[in-house]
Amino acid sequence: MRIVVLSDIHSNLNALEAVVTSLSDYDEVICLGDVVGYGPQPNEVIKLLQELHPGTVLLGNHDHAVVTGNVDDFSPHAAEAVEWTRREITQPSRDYLARLTPSAKTVRCGTMLAMFHGSPMDPLSEYIYPGLPTSLYRSLMKTAEAKIVLLGHTHIPMLYKLDGSVLANPGSVGQPRDGDRRASFAILTISEEEVRFDLQRVEYDVDAAADRIIRGGLPTFLAERLYMGV
Repeated sequence: MRIVVLSDIHSNLNALEAVVTSLSDYDEVICLGDVVGYGPQPNEVIKLLQELHPGTVLLGNHDHAVVTGNVDDFSPHAAEAVEWTRREITQPSRDYLARLTPSAKTVRCGTMLAMFHGSPMDPLSEYIYPGLPTSLYRSLMKTAEAKIVLLGHTHIPMLYKLDGSVLANPGSVGQPRDGDRRASFAILTISEEEVRFDLQRVEYDVDAAADRIIRGGLPTFLAERLYMGV
């Protein structure tokens, strides 16, 4: 089974369209949250994501902030983008986000798959970065109670394999932060023989995305960072 793993699209339609165009031969799409926030096209991104008929879409902290208006832990730029999105988003799009949850579990090919926007300890908000010690890895897997654990939120790709289990992050479609400006996602392949998590990068029209951010009245910094991949 081949599963397309998306995360942190952040209202970047240009990036999501490039990812979708690159796809072929897959069985399911999942999204690990933060569908909106930062970017200029929240409604269009939600519409395209829905057209992919994803098996799972999680609630990210930016999605939650757009629904609730709570930006207590947000940077000034992020909070401004949330308020902008709350003004621009349609009621059907808001209702869609409001139905999401920050974690989910499912079984694919007889293998338990757990998904969290943040982490098993704090599904909405905790950051799990690459370089974690083995003790934390084991703790995360034990808490998740799954062979495969997928995380979002950091915008940084990550892959760990230990004792037959997998902990992974596909990075960000719409706002990568690992120094590579290309849209990041992954293909998760599950079979009786193995589990593979293949990270993918796709070029997209950064100029168009940045121009839409500026013309939309969002902070210029949110356009500039797209070019740097930070």
